[in-house]
Amino acid sequence: MKMLTEAAIRQYREQGYFSPIRVMPKVEADALRARLESFEAGAGPLAGKLRHKSHLLFTWLNDLVRHPRILDAIEDVIGPNILCWGSSFFIKEPRNAAFVSWHQDSTYWGLDPADVVTAWVAFSDSTPQNGAMRVIPATHRMDQVPHKDTFRADNLLSRGQEIMVDVDDGQAVMLPLAAGEMSLHHVRLIHGSDPNPSDQRRIGFAIRYIPTHVRQVAGSHDSATLVRGVDAYGNFEPEERPDADMSPAAVAYHAAVTGAHAAILMRETDKQMRA
Repeated sequence: MKMLTEAAIRQYREQGYFSPIRVMPKVEADALRARLESFEAGAGPLAGKLRHKSHLLFTWLNDLVRHPRILDAIEDVIGPNILCWGSSFFIKEPRNAAFVSWHQDSTYWGLDPADVVTAWVAFSDSTPQNGAMRVIPATHRMDQVPHKDTFRADNLLSRGQEIMVDVDDGQAVMLPLAAGEMSLHHVRLIHGSDPNPSDQRRIGFAIRYIPTHVRQVAGSHDSATLVRGVDAYGNFEPEERPDADMSPAAVAYHAAVTGAHAAILMRETDKQMRA
């Protein structure tokens, strides 16, 4: 046990989530947000494929997925040999209809076994007023359930996927976070979030961690970043660190990696990852 209490680990095992966990002071989270928004001031809002596997584009995000306090908590639930398989920004602009439908993360990822945990790191406060995540406790004990693709423009998920079983909203638990805190949730946990009608931007960075024994079973090629321990399995091609923020080499490498990811996530459709 490196960071989480026994009670926290037990809640994660039994309920499929634990929150909140303070991983950095607010001033550090504010600095991360400032770096993101400094880039956006020149290039426009981060969108499309740039929101995915962003740790391959920005050195400071590559550092973040290796943050010791994040990894200490991850180690408590999946063990000492850890790969970062993915990362995604979930940004809700003020007074915006964007939302996340009820879903299981595992639906299209192709990872087996389902020993996958997401660290959802708040760059800004995430509140009931600006569309904080909600979860249905203990649903991670379910098998994979059917989803339907909607490809709705205001759905932040890759395929606008929605779960095809009845979800009792009365069982939902809101996971508010202050900037610099994170939540953990299991890949099978049913979760989602509402739009942001407030005046405050909501910025979350979701980091997907797996133990090294996990395999990709839905695609012939996949990659991941070893962030702690050793990889004795070699199931994923090791990823390259960006040499500089948005350098030509980093942008080209990111495009190749996200292209392979898109082939997995968008399989059996005629769609591409959203631009």
